[in-house]
Amino acid sequence: MEQNDTTTIEMSAMEIHKVAPPPHKTTLQKLKTRLKETFFPDDPLRQFKGQPLKKKLILGAQYVFPILEWGPNYSFKLLKSDIVSGLTIASLAIPQGISYAKLANLPPIVGLYSSFVPPLVYAVLGSSRDLAVGPVSIASLVLGSMLREVVSPTKDPILFLQLAFSSTFFAGLFQASLGFLRLGFIIDFLSKATLIGFMAGAAIIVSLQQLKSLLGITNFTKQMGIIPVLSSVFHRTNEWSWQTILMGVCFLVFLLFTRHISIRKPKLFWISAGAPLLSVIISTLLVFALKAQKHGISVIGELQKGLNPVSWNMLHFHGRYLGLIIKTGIVTGILSLTEGIAVGRTFAALKNYQVDGNKEMIAIGLMNIVGSSTSCYVTTGAFSRSAVNHNAGSKTAVSNIVMAVTIMVTLLFLMPLFQYTPNVILGAIIVTAVIGLIDISAAYQIWKIDKFDFVVLLCAFFGVIFISVQDGLAIAVGISIFKVLLQITRPKTVMLGNIPGTRIYRNLDHYKEALSVPGFLILSIEAPINFANTTYLKERISRWMEEYESGETKKQSELKYVVLDLSAVSAIDTSGISLFKDLSMVLEKKSLELVLVNPIGEVLEKLQRADDTKDMMGTDCLFLTVGEAVASVSSTIKYQIPAHV
Repeated sequence: MEQNDTTTIEMSAMEIHKVAPPPHKTTLQKLKTRLKETFFPDDPLRQFKGQPLKKKLILGAQYVFPILEWGPNYSFKLLKSDIVSGLTIASLAIPQGISYAKLANLPPIVGLYSSFVPPLVYAVLGSSRDLAVGPVSIASLVLGSMLREVVSPTKDPILFLQLAFSSTFFAGLFQASLGFLRLGFIIDFLSKATLIGFMAGAAIIVSLQQLKSLLGITNFTKQMGIIPVLSSVFHRTNEWSWQTILMGVCFLVFLLFTRHISIRKPKLFWISAGAPLLSVIISTLLVFALKAQKHGISVIGELQKGLNPVSWNMLHFHGRYLGLIIKTGIVTGILSLTEGIAVGRTFAALKNYQVDGNKEMIAIGLMNIVGSSTSCYVTTGAFSRSAVNHNAGSKTAVSNIVMAVTIMVTLLFLMPLFQYTPNVILGAIIVTAVIGLIDISAAYQIWKIDKFDFVVLLCAFFGVIFISVQDGLAIAVGISIFKVLLQITRPKTVMLGNIPGTRIYRNLDHYKEALSVPGFLILSIEAPINFANTTYLKERISRWMEEYESGETKKQSELKYVVLDLSAVSAIDTSGISLFKDLSMVLEKKSLELVLVNPIGEVLEKLQRADDTKDMMGTDCLFLTVGEAVASVSSTIKYQIPAHV
């Protein structure tokens, strides 16, 4: 090729590679592949291939019950570590269980029940070594607020308890169904931005709700929004108790201080882990010694001794409240499942082992189903307890068993000790636990990276604190889905130009040194083509053609070819096929040619099947790269084009 400023591109200047069609597959084979990638991306049956029947049965039992996999190799050394971590998380689980039950408007004893049975079920079925199971603040808040909108926990406590257990059953049924049906991708609609905004808003609402206990108010609003809560606080100043406020401030400062120490020095995690139980013990002794319950400080009162009573007869599967408990179960089920899997995967990554998401869904779902029949409400893997479990050196799920045994001993013998525990200390424990849910640094990072995601975060945050917990979550999820739909209906399409001295073509707006090729309109479509975006793509391509034919580019050369780079088009449907047919006819009327570059196998196969007349997919209009396409068709152009192309 001559090294002049302009020269005619020779066909021999570049080898032209043939675009190969994909191997033939039957419709059944394609359906099988699609279903496998949708529901079985982890290929759970790969371990059974080539194994004898006995081995397959053993592997199957280990898959269903992970305890059978690590149990036979369990040692005394591992037991010592698990006992230490189990006792440590039990010291945190006891006060948190009582506190979170009150947050859900349930009797405090239900929180301890929920810290006994579910951990035992999870220890057998769960695949995480670090997940510490029990009630969590967010699920407790949502459960209590959604049910309280219809049924009063004070006026009709038995019905409220029945609805809570029934909601837990449907939460577990929904969670287990997602795992059995391999539908875990549904929870991915809760984006990181949605969760950060939601949890921050919920943390503020939870904290404000504790003003009832921290100030000693007896008549408090049932609404969850920030305005009615603050209005209730300042309209009830006559109910404020200075004794309660003094005790609450002292213990809240103590708990926050211990939390600060553990954050600054992670090796001292045991300080913040033991602080809640120590606070309960000290405050209970103070109330008992000073008879503070007679001076304005409310206490828990007598708690029932004994293990979990059976509650399967309290479940509601019909009647006027069925819709409420199903809705509550699904919402709390999604939230608790998201938190549990996220926490499990976080600590699994730190210890370099894998957590099976679908197995976790089944485990969490079944433990909630069993829990609903044994006087428990929604439970999952709590971040605070799991962090303590991890830092305490847990090796296996036996730490959950140790915690459950400790709770069992408490239920059988130690319940009278909590009779004088003040409600204010439970409020302080809840505030300390949820304050860590406000992640300002993560919110700032989202603001720097993606402004639209930050809008989603703000919608979740303000929706929770100004409207309600479930409405705020629904608004954020709705906006996230709108964002996805916007990306689908308005796919990114860019104009490409040649990088001088190379055969590389890149975005003209991104690479300023890239030059457009005279006579060519080279476009790259960077999204699947389907019924939702074909109209937009047709209009956008037509507008680019009009701009070319009416702009400065036409003075240099007349448009001859429209080149579409399809490398990033991962899928196409019948509407997308119609787009190419319509575009081909429009270009033919204008004496222009359509050139397609590197369509992937599925797209190429559908285009070939639809091209009965071979006008759209001829060998002269299908190329492997943009460079080869330009080099090949340029030989038919009479005028000169730059040599670097």
